[in-house]
Amino acid sequence: MSRFYQSVLLACLAATLAACGNAVNGDVTATGAGGSTVNGSVRVPAGLTSGAVSSVNGSIRIEEGATVASAHAVNGEIDVGPRASVESVVTVNGSIRLAEAARIGGDAKSVNGEIALQKGVDVAGSVTTVDGSIDLVDAHVHGQLRTTAASITVTGASHVDGGILVEKNAGSLFNTTTSSKPRITIGPGAVVGGTLRFEREVQLYVSDQATVGPIEGATAIKFSGDKPPA
Repeated sequence: MSRFYQSVLLACLAATLAACGNAVNGDVTATGAGGSTVNGSVRVPAGLTSGAVSSVNGSIRIEEGATVASAHAVNGEIDVGPRASVESVVTVNGSIRLAEAARIGGDAKSVNGEIALQKGVDVAGSVTTVDGSIDLVDAHVHGQLRTTAASITVTGASHVDGGILVEKNAGSLFNTTTSSKPRITIGPGAVVGGTLRFEREVQLYVSDQATVGPIEGATAIKFSGDKPPA
């Protein structure tokens, strides 16, 4: 089992244990101490400074300008509102959406769900999925973009400092779509530093107006215009 799988399982176990001490079968509004629930959603009000929040079988919504220690979900999506700040974001079977100018102090991780970063989003760590797409629009990731079976799109004035890694599937506890080739697109104006390393076959499209680091394991298909051919 990879370090990523281990970290996700440990984080979600911690979230489950925390949730059992707060609420069951109901929605929760976080306080300064945080908030957690089983079979319900968690809402962090706008502008609140909160401790850790977690949910099992429910979503987490962090509203505009809130500051949260961490957000962990199992079977639920996590929405981080504009100009909100979270130290780390982890979910299994759910998407992560980071709204304009949101800040993540560490990593953003999902197993079976997409991670979408809007304009001005800043992630200090890495963005990792197994079977969920990664989409950046005018965002900055200081670490790496990492996946096993999903597509990655880096567009606008996005910057990725730590490169891209598409891992081969070594087997896991989760179902992954390994038959199709992940589609990796680096659009015009985007910058991907570090190494772009591919341990499995991919479709790699790089704009003639993009800047990328060394490429290992794939041959880039250059394109002009806003997007590559469908």
